[in-house]
Amino acid sequence: MQDLTLVMAQLDPLVGDIAGNTAAAIEAVREAKLEHDADVVVFSELYLTGYPPEDLLLREAMEPRLAEALTEMAQKIAKFAPQTLVVMGYPGLRDGQRYNLAGVLLGGEWRGEYAKQALPNYQVFDEDRYFEPGTQPLVIEHAGARLGILICEDLWDGAPVRQSAQAGADILVTLNASPFHLDKPAERERLFATRAREVSRPVVYVNAIGGQDELVFDGGSLVLDAQGEVAVRAPFWLAGLMPVRFVAADGDWRPEPGEREALPESEENLYCALVTGLRDYVNKSGFKGVVMGLSGGIDSALSLAIAVDALGADRVHAVMMPYHYTAEISRADAAEQAQLLGVGYEVMPIAPMVEAFAATLADSFSGLGADTTEENLQSRVRGVLLMAISNKKGLMVQTTGNKSEMAVGYATLYGDMVGGYNALKDVYKTWVYRLARWRNTQSAAIPERVITRPPSAELAPDQQDSDSLPGYDVLDAILERYIEGDMSAEAIIAAGYDRDDVYKVVKLVDRNEYKRRQAPVGVRVTLRGFGRDRRYPIVNGWQPGN
Repeated sequence: MQDLTLVMAQLDPLVGDIAGNTAAAIEAVREAKLEHDADVVVFSELYLTGYPPEDLLLREAMEPRLAEALTEMAQKIAKFAPQTLVVMGYPGLRDGQRYNLAGVLLGGEWRGEYAKQALPNYQVFDEDRYFEPGTQPLVIEHAGARLGILICEDLWDGAPVRQSAQAGADILVTLNASPFHLDKPAERERLFATRAREVSRPVVYVNAIGGQDELVFDGGSLVLDAQGEVAVRAPFWLAGLMPVRFVAADGDWRPEPGEREALPESEENLYCALVTGLRDYVNKSGFKGVVMGLSGGIDSALSLAIAVDALGADRVHAVMMPYHYTAEISRADAAEQAQLLGVGYEVMPIAPMVEAFAATLADSFSGLGADTTEENLQSRVRGVLLMAISNKKGLMVQTTGNKSEMAVGYATLYGDMVGGYNALKDVYKTWVYRLARWRNTQSAAIPERVITRPPSAELAPDQQDSDSLPGYDVLDAILERYIEGDMSAEAIIAAGYDRDDVYKVVKLVDRNEYKRRQAPVGVRVTLRGFGRDRRYPIVNGWQPGN
């Protein structure tokens, strides 16, 4: 009986750090050989550059650096694992054209390259900008098995899968950089099972892990048998090496059942995505930690818990900045949460600064009544204080606005929008509450009163969010249809929503594109985040309707 041990290298490369990624890959092959006696080690898509490298691909130095990396891998791996086949993802110029490649290394030589055929150009993907599509399959025989090499979208497209099977592949091996969004793991598995059954071949899916700007990769690498059943599923949100043993019987290769991580519940999966995105953004950017405003409200409370889980309490600093309208329970709840999570905490009253600004502006504002200008002034003073702490202490300002607020412009430019990263940027308010409740099931993190009290910006007397917005259940339902579903206002009304509410919301969304364009980057966790995959003109004459 023939057998083959394949190791899925589910790792977290740093975009642009070709030397560092190469060194990590060499060590991963060494570990796979020592710990698992690997016959094959498979890495993720574009591993050597990290994904997505974007316009770094256009740098003249890219190709020589990649050539140096490939030579280093060949020389070093040949010394300790000459019989181990390594499948590695990287870009490359070939005959003047750039391709998304998977190279096959064995015995100190690169034995072949496969060029990705299906290039995604939707949502966050922009591969047509950089790559030419390949046309030919690549099937490599090793240890008696014929491995058909594929890259990510090839599996979703389907045609390259059938082509590889027709070329004689026994096992389909795919290198992937598949970004997370809600319900994506189950969506992937349904599709991959369909592909496996279509061609009656096992499928190996090796995914990246970690955060890269607004994208986050959840891992969950897996192997399905020829009937589409999951044989091995690697952990989500955890880097590492996952082995799977294939055995040949009656000419067919099948994976032996191994570790099968359970699919996470939605709240847990989403929370882990936010923690991963923030952690990698802060750490990969070289910040000492984060500083953030802690208001006593639900958004900052959840943001604080995420920051502590991502970085540790010793790297998180919270600041309460009360004004005349800050409720006593907000002060008490903020202090309680800071103590509960063990973060650095201080109180900085802003009344003297706000009043100084108001006095300076008094002549200019003469004859004009109070309005949101005075509310925004409070927020901007807070932003100045947080940025000063950031500059002085090397801490990144973490902003705390949720997707519902960002959508309708319920935020202040150069105020509460000031900062470097926002974990909640793509999280609707209703999900903020769900995540807060879920987080408290793991350990006490957010005071119960913060979750149950009505939300308020506390910028005016007795202010509540519901004074100027529909209830969040209604608001989020409208926003999801308008933003993710691209439904017209009339179609949303036909779905059962109040006409006045719908037109108010869609007009606010359209009018506040200029704000969102100036907002910090944040983790993308829905099908349509405010970032790479939603591009609307700021200045335009479009009117909402049909």
